[in-house]
Formats: sequence, structure tokens, C-alpha cells
Amino acid sequence: MNEGLQKSKRRERFIRYAPLVLWLGVIFFLSSGQGATTQTSRFIRPLLEFLFPNAADETLSVIHGCIRKFAHFAEYAALAFLASRAFWGSSINRLRKFWWLAAFILIALTASFDEYNQSFNSARTGSVYDVFIDLSGGLTMILFLAFFKKKFSNPQLPVNAGYYKT
Repeated sequence: MNEGLQKSKRRERFIRYAPLVLWLGVIFFLSSGQGATTQTSRFIRPLLEFLFPNAADETLSVIHGCIRKFAHFAEYAALAFLASRAFWGSSINRLRKFWWLAAFILIALTASFDEYNQSFNSARTGSVYDVFIDLSGGLTMILFLAFFKKKFSNPQLPVNAGYYKT
């Protein structure tokens, strides 16, 4: 295999997997004390107080909690997007064919490990309910991508035609 082709393949692989690995790093950073309620309330709470100046403290706490739970959903939807993008362009045929399953397994493992890790942090709590929220965010994105991939795929083209060509 010539050197130019090898460099091109490495570049394609880097472009596919680097955002995924970076996002996994973001998830595990947020799993630390930096993602604790006390930390997020430093910027979410003043924003809520500005938007809802007459709201009771209990109401603001509930809204803050809902924002944090939606963040779980959204961060794992983003993980599903990046994993799916990486896997459906893979040179490994099974990974490319079952991209949705590989993405879901990665999401399940990441969510489980994330919550397990939080259970050891005094500023955080690990929750099986959060794992289910994470899984629902990831699954929603996988279903969304599968629907659009099927709807807009061209049966005349090979599965990987034109993907990351330089």
C-alpha cells in the first residue's frame, strides 16, 4: 500500500474518531465534581432568576433539575451522533453494518461507567435513572439517524461511497 493512501486512511480515521474520543472526555469531565449541581447552579441559577424574577426558590430548583436531566439526554444524543458517524464509515465491515448496535453498546457502557464513577464522588450521586435518561437520549438519536439514513440513502451507491474522500 502506498504511503499517500496510508496517510489518507489515517486522516479519515482520525476525522471520524477524534470528535468521538473528545466528546467521551467531555462526558467524563462533567462526571467529576465540575458537573455537580453546586457547580452548574453558579451559572444556571442566576439565569433562571433573571428569566423568572418572581419564581419561588422551589420552582427554580425544579427547573434547574429539569435542565440538568435534559443535559443528560442531550449529551448522550451527541455521543450517539458522533459514535454513529464514526462507525458507519468504518473500514470494519461488521462495525459499518451494525453501526447502530455498536453505538448503542458504547452509549450503554459509557452511561453505566459514568454513573458508577459518580457514585464514588462526594459531590455527585450515581443513579440508574440517569443511565436510563442517557440511554433514551442515545437511542433517540440512533433512531433519528437510522430513519434519515434509510430515507435518503441511494440504493445505487455502495454503502460507503463518497464518505470522507479527500
